[in-house]
Amino acid sequence: MTTDPLVLFTPSGKRGHFPAGTPVLTAARQLGVDLDSVCGGRGICSKCQITPSYGEFPKHGVTVAEAALSEWNKVEQRYDDIRGLTKGRRLGCQALVQGDIVIDVPPESQVHRQVVRKRAEVRDITMNPSTRLYYVDVEHPDMHKPNGDLERLIEALETQWDLQDVKADLHILQSMQPVLRKGDWKVTVAVHLGDEIHPPTIMHIWPGFYDGSIYGLAIDLGSTTIAAHLCDLQTGDVVASSGIMNPQIRFGEDLMSRVSYSMMNKGGDQEMTQAVREGMNTLFAQVADEAEIDKALIVDAVFVCNPVMHHLFLGIDPFELGQAPFALTSSGALSLYAKELDLEIHPTARVYILPCIAGHVGADAAAVALSEAPDKSKDLMLVVDVGTNAEILLGNTDKVLACSSPTGPAFEGAQISSGQRAAPGAIERIEVDPETKEPRFRVIGSDIWSNEDGFADAIATTGVTGICGSGIIEAIAEMRLAGLLDASGLIGSAEQTGTSRCIADGRTNSYVIWDGREEGGLNITVTNPDIRAIQMAKAALYSGARLLMDKFGVDTVDKVILAGAFGAHISAKHAMVLGMIPDCPLDKVTSAGNAAGTGARIALLNTKARTEIEDTVRRIEKIETAVESRFQEHFVNASAIPNSAEPFPILNSIVTLPDVNFNTGGGEQSGGRKRRRRRE
Repeated sequence: MTTDPLVLFTPSGKRGHFPAGTPVLTAARQLGVDLDSVCGGRGICSKCQITPSYGEFPKHGVTVAEAALSEWNKVEQRYDDIRGLTKGRRLGCQALVQGDIVIDVPPESQVHRQVVRKRAEVRDITMNPSTRLYYVDVEHPDMHKPNGDLERLIEALETQWDLQDVKADLHILQSMQPVLRKGDWKVTVAVHLGDEIHPPTIMHIWPGFYDGSIYGLAIDLGSTTIAAHLCDLQTGDVVASSGIMNPQIRFGEDLMSRVSYSMMNKGGDQEMTQAVREGMNTLFAQVADEAEIDKALIVDAVFVCNPVMHHLFLGIDPFELGQAPFALTSSGALSLYAKELDLEIHPTARVYILPCIAGHVGADAAAVALSEAPDKSKDLMLVVDVGTNAEILLGNTDKVLACSSPTGPAFEGAQISSGQRAAPGAIERIEVDPETKEPRFRVIGSDIWSNEDGFADAIATTGVTGICGSGIIEAIAEMRLAGLLDASGLIGSAEQTGTSRCIADGRTNSYVIWDGREEGGLNITVTNPDIRAIQMAKAALYSGARLLMDKFGVDTVDKVILAGAFGAHISAKHAMVLGMIPDCPLDKVTSAGNAAGTGARIALLNTKARTEIEDTVRRIEKIETAVESRFQEHFVNASAIPNSAEPFPILNSIVTLPDVNFNTGGGEQSGGRKRRRRRE
């Protein structure tokens, strides 16, 4: 057993042992970690910036000491003096491994930066924003009327726009008089119209007629990614969208790992709070730059997030969410000031956070309910927001049930041997010929299939770098359809499957999708541990949905909606072959894209929707999977592909699942005999 230090990289999850004194950049290259460098490790380009993490990491079985890396050196100091290094970062070419270490590779240091696929969906939204612009003609000051400029401005808003009891923030008093005089007593005023807690308030003032606009942010704060949509509060248009990796990933990829980090490390929750707020400010700067606007024009923001992210964003220790009964500090909607959350937008911008449904079903699920409205559907609708922690809604006009399932990060490409996040070069689509067993695939950044002319040229700049979430789903489903994989999840040998692409891998087998080693690339395979990780994730997802169906007293649903950035890219057929979702006609399985982000946008642009979703959440019935005995029963059955106990008649009418069993050495296909017959 080696005594060399362990080096573990996030967010990729790649790890390896290296002798003390190995540069972090060298370790990254040998492990195939996506860490950029232009200068060849001379400390000039700064592309290889990394963030070391210290403390206890129970999930990884690592305790990182302060001396795990070599001391800050002259090269790093020189670069910091000239260009500046973000606090806490090191240069990967200069930092030498001295002990076990966990290292985060920030997005800007990655050669293939993630494609954050949380786009703004097209949606008609009734405009009723919290903040509006008003042009007023203010009465000139008069020695015989000793009231102040503010009082005359408020009077103008009341008489000309029927705005009652308007107040003003302090910064308005500090800047108002020069603006009034510059505009010759004609000004444009941005007024936050108030709510049950806050009165109408003047937020900004411009001399004369202001022909620009004001803006709001709809933010989907996920455990893996953060997406922001910048919206024009007058037109409702999305003027810019952007996303980043959640910087909290370095503290743990899944939510419970982050809860554990806060428990095991004093002040760990505040570290994560600071990290996510800094990340959001970086994101806000990105969208403002994209739209070419001043961040000070962003006057409103709506956030949706899961309960753990909710607490960490607010600076609340998530300790209670890590143990039964999973008590939230507050489940209600919150109206706050952006400055209370250290957000760098308008100095008195408002923040609205949607209500949480329960301890494991958060404001993001509430936003999905607002976007997809299962409570208004006559059909029985199953809505699955696929992510690291999946939120599931089942309902119609009679009632709505909700639960969450801990799917983990496998769907995001983590825990997969060749897995990666969605970035150029990642395999996202794949087909396997059932006769020849040969694969063909497409990668992000190219529309050309791997067996088509021009593929080599199309991937010349990116290469084939791994498999993202949608790719691994399709790969496993296609392997099942081609007879390379049996229902239990075992990959057959070359003799059993009839293809040399199935290679021995320890006590099991792996399937080779792409071998680029002769050209200096990677050998990309699907292994049995990969399949096991996906089986566990999909079993959790299916079991949650099936449990809600039990509670509803039904065995089928009328429609399935796949939500979330990942859900938007899943093939309905492959998801059903895998057994991620219940049996359902394929034309009734649709994608809602980033439904949580859409719900946030609705709440941003229509304040009446905020009242609506608060009322809806109060009526949603929460089912806690952790205490339901049938969840485990469903989980065991759903571990097979697609399921060991329940027939899928609709699926079986569309595709033929080869009846193979590699566990007993049998490899002959039974001429298309279906799993339903095996059950019978």
